[in-house]
Parts: sequence; structure tokens; C-alpha cells
Amino acid sequence: MLKQRVITALILLPVALAGFFLLDGGAFALFIGLVVSLGAWEWARLAGLLAQSQRIAYAGVVALLLLGLYKQPAMAAWVLGFGVLWWVLATALVLSYPACSRYWGGLPGRLLMGLLILLPAWQGLQLFKQWPLANGLILAVMVLVWGADIGAYFAGKAFGKRKLAPRVSPGKSWEGLIGGLLFSLVIAAAVGVYRDWQGLEFGLALAGAALVVLISVVGDLTESMFKRQAGVKDSSSLLPGHGGVLDRIDSLTAAIPVFAALLWLAGWGAL
Repeated sequence: MLKQRVITALILLPVALAGFFLLDGGAFALFIGLVVSLGAWEWARLAGLLAQSQRIAYAGVVALLLLGLYKQPAMAAWVLGFGVLWWVLATALVLSYPACSRYWGGLPGRLLMGLLILLPAWQGLQLFKQWPLANGLILAVMVLVWGADIGAYFAGKAFGKRKLAPRVSPGKSWEGLIGGLLFSLVIAAAVGVYRDWQGLEFGLALAGAALVVLISVVGDLTESMFKRQAGVKDSSSLLPGHGGVLDRIDSLTAAIPVFAALLWLAGWGAL
């Protein structure tokens, strides 16, 4: 398994880095759209569409919606707004699982949830490419999420005792959450010192980083919740040794739209 994970990572990492940081404009939108469409194909299974033709059809619908959003950039504010509202709701769903599953709205509701997870993430990345620092913003949200994952792993291993969400993801602990949050905040603080942030700006940046990290955990737990409901371990086997696309980007699907919304509120870029 380890060998398989390493081989897959060595193949995909350069492709992912090139796609995220070297492409621009339509090529970037297409690259991210492909990733999101693969995630939609996987989500269709979690939602309850087992026939391959149905899953492909759902992915096709998502791809068409992405094309529409690309051609109608004025929709960005609405997409981000619905994305932020969804992650607030998702937090409540995770905290109340499994009782909340009765309110998911069956298959139509779960398919709609997939749109609220995937479309705002694509939209947020599109905005990052158009705003000041562009690739720096993409790198920033990734580092925050990856830093939280690393910190949570080691803190959980060393100190983890109290389960964070035992009915959703038994392996996660409150100690891991705190460790991941603190490690990410150390990274954000180091960036703030380097960029000479002062006073209120520094405090707001750390508060924003904390919110992005916490919502990224909700993204991870949300996918775990739907996988548990569907009775599967991974979203798919597209990435040997790593599971599926959603298993790799679940935290980012939550972090990206929230990060984009916070930057917009701070006047970083226009919608």
C-alpha cells in the first residue's frame, strides 16, 4: 500500500502543481473543472446513484454548470454566498449526525448538496487567479489546510483522547483539532511577521486563518459523514493508495469558498 501511495503521489503531484500554478485563464478553469467533475462523479455514488450512466450524467451536469459560471462571472458572489451558507449548515449536520440524515431530502437533496460543495470551491479558485497575488492565494489556503492536517496528525497521535465526532469520524480527536489549528496559526503568524502586518490587520488575519482551518475540518467531516451513510471507505479508487479525488480535496472544498469570501470582505478583490 505504501509503495502504491508513493507512486501515485510522484505521478500526480507534478501534474497538480503545474495545473494549479502554471495555468491561467480558460486553461486553468478547464483543469480545475476536470478535477471538480471527477469529484462530482464520486459524489453521485455517495448520494445514491449507483449506475455508471447516472454518475456520468451527474458529472456532466456539473461540468455544464461550471461552463455557465465561467461565462457568467457576475454569478460569483451568489455562488460564494450559497457556499458559505452551506458550510454553516454542514457544521450543524455534522454535529447532529445521524439524526440529521432524515432532513437531507433523499436523493435530490444529496445531489443538491454536491453542487453546494463543488461549485463554490471551483468559483473560489477562479477568483484567486484574478485577484492580487493570485497563485499566492491558492498556495496560502493549501498551506493552511495542509498545516492543519499535519499538526492534527501529530497532536492526535501524541495527545488524542477525546473524540471530536465519534459518530462521523472516530479517528479524529479534540486534541488533534487544537494541534492542527495552533500549527496553522503559527504558519499564518510567521507570514504576518514576514509581510509586516501590524495591529488590527495582524489580528484579523489570524482570526480569518483560524476560521478557514476550522471550516476545513467541517469539509473533511462532511465527506466522512456521507461516506459513512453510504457504507463506503473511500469516495472511489481513482487514485491508487489514496482513495478518490474527494478524499484528497474534501477539506479544500470548504476552505476555499470561505477564504475567498473573507478576502472579498477585506477588500482584496472584486466580485
